[in-house]
Amino acid sequence: MKKRHYIILISALLLVILDQLTKQYIVHTMELGEKITVIENFFLINSHRNTGGAWGILTGQMMVFYLITLIAFVLFYYLVKEVDFKDKKIYSIAVILLISGAIGNFIDRLLFQEVVDFLDFYIFGYDFPIFNVADICLVVGMFLFAYDILMEDLIHARNKN
Repeated sequence: MKKRHYIILISALLLVILDQLTKQYIVHTMELGEKITVIENFFLINSHRNTGGAWGILTGQMMVFYLITLIAFVLFYYLVKEVDFKDKKIYSIAVILLISGAIGNFIDRLLFQEVVDFLDFYIFGYDFPIFNVADICLVVGMFLFAYDILMEDLIHARNKN
């Protein structure tokens, strides 16, 4: 195995462990629906379960999520081939975050048929959907991935002119 594969494996494993430990802590220390105010009118820890995707879409459709995850893992196989921590740092970090987030939520769906969410924010009066560490990995990973693609296109366009 190449050095970059060890870096990917260890990094993803650490993020998945963080995700699973935080979820298990919530499950074992809080009642479902229990809320703890961290910052008044802004941030709560809220013991919540989600049988769907973001914003509760496709509630109860586990087979859809299994299929999406399978497709994502096939895609990750190809993305990992391009990981290069020297010349493609942002891309490489994005891939690690995407893999970690997918695995973290997949474990919940596979074992419990629901995902444990607990980070609850009120932003400008809007109750943002409750999320978890795996979701953070997925969202940040997607933003970094999109940023990397846009920057590559920008550089390519500049070099073309």
